Amino acid sequence: MVIPNYETLMLPVLKLFAEGAPNVAACIPVLQKQFDISDEVASELIPSGTATVLQSRAHWARTYLAKAGLLMSPRRNLHIVTDLGRQVLASQPERIDNETLAGFEGFRDWIERSRQRDGGDVAVPQSTLATVAMDSAPIDERQTPEDAMAAASGLLDAAVRDDLLALLQQLSPQRFERLILDLLIAMGYGGGDLANGLMTKASGDGGIDGIIHEDALGLDAVYIQAKRYAPENRVSRPDVQRFIGSLTGEGATKGVFVTTSDFSKEAHEYLTRVQHRVVLINGQRLARLMIQHGVGVRVRQTYKVQSIDEDYFADVTG
Repeated sequence: MVIPNYETLMLPVLKLFAEGAPNVAACIPVLQKQFDISDEVASELIPSGTATVLQSRAHWARTYLAKAGLLMSPRRNLHIVTDLGRQVLASQPERIDNETLAGFEGFRDWIERSRQRDGGDVAVPQSTLATVAMDSAPIDERQTPEDAMAAASGLLDAAVRDDLLALLQQLSPQRFERLILDLLIAMGYGGGDLANGLMTKASGDGGIDGIIHEDALGLDAVYIQAKRYAPENRVSRPDVQRFIGSLTGEGATKGVFVTTSDFSKEAHEYLTRVQHRVVLINGQRLARLMIQHGVGVRVRQTYKVQSIDEDYFADVTG
């Protein structure tokens, strides 16, 4: 039998997690037997060669279920069914697919976040979102190939961002602070030289977690505060006030406050009333910057989009 698409795998995968499967790897043998997939077909690889087609589709089924809130991952490579997921199973659905998941706010929010870029929304038409949420085919008559690739890229990035944030929650505070310095170096601060960034001591740092020179000559310094907060624990105005106080104590005027969660409205408003130049980076933006500058991620597959070279054929058509 051919390998089912990822939507067809959603319900079986959710049931397997409800029965105690800890991760996707544990689901694969059961899915292969359930769908009568031969060993030869089950061994087929995706184009990048990094996983089998069955593994990839089961992984995406798990990812989509998690974004809808039917699964949760208390730690990497461990997935459990949520109360919401058990409610869905208790309703004895014949099938779970994107149309089903579109009924959950968490899934709709994730689809919307997949459109976000640092410069604003990517130019993907609303019809693309409808296709992702409602149709099983990756491309339909409403999409150009470029639209489909943009939508797919956005979904991949959104999934990687969420995975990055989950991993950041598991880092030690010191390792997280080092990562922020690595990111700023990758962005060009300190002339791209690791020697131009340093971490403060783990204790008694006065609210400063790191310092990085703004240029290769060290003419100016940017002070860093890094907080690994749970998503529901926003950085408050008092947190930002303390950071500003630390900058003042150091005679500094520039700072970067980074968190894995987000900042309260009051924290943002407070910065408009101080002379210090402080940039606030929340979890989603942090993950986007890591992807953009290649920190903690690597390119798995590259696709080339080619078009006719009009200059080459100028003499032929002229």
